Amino acid sequence: MKSTIVTTPDSEESILPSALPMPDESPNDPILNAGGPSYVEGNGETTVEIYLDIVLGVLFLLTAIVAARRMSTLRRQPQQSNSSSSSSTSSSTGGAERVVITAFYSLILLTSVLRATWFLIPASTWQPSYVPVAVYAWDAAHPSWVGAMLSEVVVTAGSIALFAIFILILVYWADILEKYFHPGSRRSVPMVSFITRLTVLLAAEAINIGCFLCQLYTTEGMVLVNAVLLAIVSVVCVCRITFFSHRFRTVLKTLGAINQVSTDSQVRRIVWITVTGNAFFFTRAFLESYFCAVLVRYWHTHGTVAKVFSHTWWDIYTVVKYGSEWTILALMFYILQSRFNSTASATGANGNASKSGYRPVPNAQDGDAAVVV
Repeated sequence: MKSTIVTTPDSEESILPSALPMPDESPNDPILNAGGPSYVEGNGETTVEIYLDIVLGVLFLLTAIVAARRMSTLRRQPQQSNSSSSSSTSSSTGGAERVVITAFYSLILLTSVLRATWFLIPASTWQPSYVPVAVYAWDAAHPSWVGAMLSEVVVTAGSIALFAIFILILVYWADILEKYFHPGSRRSVPMVSFITRLTVLLAAEAINIGCFLCQLYTTEGMVLVNAVLLAIVSVVCVCRITFFSHRFRTVLKTLGAINQVSTDSQVRRIVWITVTGNAFFFTRAFLESYFCAVLVRYWHTHGTVAKVFSHTWWDIYTVVKYGSEWTILALMFYILQSRFNSTASATGANGNASKSGYRPVPNAQDGDAAVVV
């Protein structure tokens, strides 16, 4: 595969077998990178791309600030709640919930910091080309391979951190449903399951980096592998969110009827997570799948992917991809804030609730899991 991706640094002649057609080098071809043959040295940012990076970078920076402030507020709240708590059980439950809420905000903070870093550092610092380029590792003629690799690592790390938010939700949903549908079965620790799944994603990315450093494929190959990985994870998340949310709504309605307690707010929260999560992951799966299809089709036609993306195409891809990420982070802020407010209200009204003769919905027994419903 190495001999079918890029041209030699010293010549414009292809090292592909003569039977494969050469890509059109014409600058008028809309699908080609506007940089022409010198695809590494002379293809900087357009004015639109500069402003686009600034806007997206500032948005993610603001998101990071909000996440950090909420984490700071959460760290101060245990002292306040412990002083006003009427029972050790409710205090430990609230503390467990705060741990999981903090985990969510930590992932949002990490995602936002990585995205803000990538956008606010000038693109020329990573690599001379704003659009992806096809260079091999250890290519002395193109030292920009280091920046291209680091750029892709930062981008993928941000994507994994974002996906981890929903993976964390799903493992807690699975744990709660396992308790109610299979009460006698042995349940795994949700956080351990989450760390295991996250480790698998990180290992896959480490293998991808290793293959690039071993010169099995170019930086474009790294981008393609990451796109395939994220597309698969997106499809899995859509299926699991849909399946779990349907069963969860059934459980909540049943528990509400048994305990004569309204679960409408929890059902609405489940619907919010389902709709927003599925919309995001469906968009991401379609975008990454289309991205892969473009790379594969172009390579099959021309025998190279070195100049597959135009500035216009890549700008649209950037807006849709990262715009949807910022939107889902903002929606997660709303969902988490709503859950925190309802938890505080329930704590304040705990004494009145105990006088009614009905106990709360049993998901409160899973103090750390209750936050996700």
